[in-house]
Amino acid sequence: MKKLPLDGVRVLDISQVMAGPYACMLLADMGADVIKIEPPGTGDQTRGAMGFKMKGPDSLGFLNMNRNKRSVALNLKSEAGRKVLLQLAKDADILIENYRPGAMKRLGLGYEDIKAVNPRLVYTSISGFGQTGPWADRPGFDLMAQAMSGVMSVTGYPGGPPVKAGVPVADIGCALFAIYGTLSAYIGAKASGEGQYIDAALFDSAMAFSVWDICDYWGTGKPPEPLGTSNKMTAPYQAMAASDGYFVMGANNQKLWHLLCTVMDRKELLDDARFGTISLRLANRAALEDELERTFRLHPKDDWVKLLLASGIPAGPILTYPEAFEGEHGRARQMRMEIDHPIEGKVPNIGFPVKLSGTPQQVRRHPPLLGEHTAEVLTELGLSPHEQAELEAQGAFAA
Repeated sequence: MKKLPLDGVRVLDISQVMAGPYACMLLADMGADVIKIEPPGTGDQTRGAMGFKMKGPDSLGFLNMNRNKRSVALNLKSEAGRKVLLQLAKDADILIENYRPGAMKRLGLGYEDIKAVNPRLVYTSISGFGQTGPWADRPGFDLMAQAMSGVMSVTGYPGGPPVKAGVPVADIGCALFAIYGTLSAYIGAKASGEGQYIDAALFDSAMAFSVWDICDYWGTGKPPEPLGTSNKMTAPYQAMAASDGYFVMGANNQKLWHLLCTVMDRKELLDDARFGTISLRLANRAALEDELERTFRLHPKDDWVKLLLASGIPAGPILTYPEAFEGEHGRARQMRMEIDHPIEGKVPNIGFPVKLSGTPQQVRRHPPLLGEHTAEVLTELGLSPHEQAELEAQGAFAA
């Protein structure tokens, strides 16, 4: 089998919970040798504190964000532990950490410290609010980033209570932006021999998703407000009520609008002065929704989806996770897979979100047990069993 794109790239994953581990898993899935550095005793917080557990000590959340990695239990608060990390950093290409800003520097493991032993390494820090600015020292999780970035101000329904996105868009978004920056810098370092520092923040990442909404404000001077499932730029483009529930549809240009009115046998709406253009439909959104749902409520949602799709109008059901992952398309896209685990047996995992034709991703390693590869990695460093025992005596691997 061909080598994966990042085969031979070594990554030190000094992160916990979501954004950092997810980012490093993406690199691991592409073939990188990702060494997960974890606190002895407890390991990554998601091992024991977050999510459903099966047989062993690790949660399904951990098992879904840490495949294809090796685990080294290392006490970075000890001098011996820091010595090991610096040795690992000498031959690494990328380091990703998500400690509070300044924490790694105080340990003597900040970017300048690592750069001194490996100037070509790309060092990426992930945090809630970034390494600079008045909020840099604040603890930051996805909820805070969604709230303070403006995202929650446009989520939910008009007049309703604050609502966050149902999935952790700031965390996962930050992971994606961090990898975008990290791999760009890595490509640059391959040519120049010089690495650099990457500052990725949940706050910034959530704001970057607001490209559509902020333009509304910059264009009108009025802050956007929540619209439920509707769209600020076009209508109808939203969830609609049928006789047995809701479905989604989008007639978001004039051609589709004319087609929709024809398919629904509501051609009189084409002559309604309130709905003649997109701007008018936006201005009269509530009336538009009432008119359309008056007809949509006459038949079941699946019938409408079939009819609209057959007519060339985008539409779809609103699926639960079981329906999405276990449905025919989710299965065809291989978005659920099972991986082997030494304790759990078969473990469900989300499939690879992008597919490579020439070098398809593969599960090479199960999500590691805490410290499972400590001795293996130290031996690769050239440390003898005696030297490893000395480091252990000095507290390198103990909490």
